[in-house]
Amino acid sequence: MRSPLIDGHGNFGSVDNDPAAAMRYTECRLQALSNAALLQDIDSDTVDYADNFDGSQQEPIVLPARIPQLFLNGSSGIAVGMATNIPPHNLGELIDGTIAKIHNPELTDIELMQHIPGPDFPTGGQILGRAGIRDAYTTGRGSITMRGVAEIETIERRGAPDREAIIVTELPYQTNKAALIEKIADLVNDKKIEGISDIRDESDRDGMRIVIELKRDAYPRVVLNNLYKQTPIQNNFGANILALIESEPQLLSLSNYLETFLNFRTETIRRRTEYEKRKAEERDRLLQGLLIALENLDAVIALIRHSPDSAAAKHELVESYNLEPDQADAILQMQLRRLTALEAGKIEQEHDELIAKITDLNDILARRERVLSIIEEELLDIKAKHATPRRTEILKDLGSLDEMDLIANEQAMILVTEQGYIKRMPVDNV
Repeated sequence: MRSPLIDGHGNFGSVDNDPAAAMRYTECRLQALSNAALLQDIDSDTVDYADNFDGSQQEPIVLPARIPQLFLNGSSGIAVGMATNIPPHNLGELIDGTIAKIHNPELTDIELMQHIPGPDFPTGGQILGRAGIRDAYTTGRGSITMRGVAEIETIERRGAPDREAIIVTELPYQTNKAALIEKIADLVNDKKIEGISDIRDESDRDGMRIVIELKRDAYPRVVLNNLYKQTPIQNNFGANILALIESEPQLLSLSNYLETFLNFRTETIRRRTEYEKRKAEERDRLLQGLLIALENLDAVIALIRHSPDSAAAKHELVESYNLEPDQADAILQMQLRRLTALEAGKIEQEHDELIAKITDLNDILARRERVLSIIEEELLDIKAKHATPRRTEILKDLGSLDEMDLIANEQAMILVTEQGYIKRMPVDNV
């Protein structure tokens, strides 16, 4: 995941596809991002709840996410007659794109790519060209070419001549390192790739390092391009941005997805605001009852003292001062220290603050621009605390996988027959 939601302690597997330890050996807790971006306001009636699998508890249908989580960590799944495969993205770029969509709802998919240039894979690597990204963002489907990061270095060997080697430090998304090394070894043994003398894995806790040592007469660039062509060091990610919108599967473009997310956030904030308004009005109603009691303090005290029990006192308060039952309960539960002038002033101050808060909440419910401003403010706060730099580099062209790059750079003669056939022959063979 590009921004993991769980902080695990213990063995959770590896890039070599090693199995994770049994759950009795591992521990986990939520990441800070999970609480800040997914679980905030879940107790404020922001989302609907439904029965769990056996009806014993209630669980949220969706989480009140403050970030475009579907694109942040991606998704992959297969159903009957349909499938989804959404690549992960960078949190900061997604937030920038969402804010741009807030400021200009008419932005097209291509214009949004200025803010969200493409996927950002957790394993780093490179993306070759933007055509596949453009197809995925505009139509919902596209093939994105991924490539690992490899450099050609000279290795010093004690007591032996120096050798050229290809050093792989990053792999494409979802590539198994152990399977890759085995694949390269099989290709060398089958003589499908020539020029490799040794392969070893020097990865450690500081990072990945696959050393592919070359023969003395090998051409490093030719070997590397053969590896790109025949092994998973270069791979394709088939993007298929299919998601459930109102319980209906839809193929989404980038603009459609951000619009759907903003509509969801708008509804979430509307429900949260109504919940806060309802709670503030309930609290203010109780304070109004306390203020009525303070205005008629001596009469209220006399009424309570002469009542045979609390039920009779509550009934008398409701009848005498036209109170609600919960207001009468609040008066009966009021402590004697709240009868002082200082405490009475605090009650009056809290009442005024609640009136101002209710007015502000009504303004939020009445004006969409206030809601969008809140969405932007929350997104910027998350970006400031949790955004990280991009890991995957996007190359503007398709790199050097031309067939001519698979041919060694050597002196040769080009022979053309009378029939027009062309033959390339090394000078040494003439």
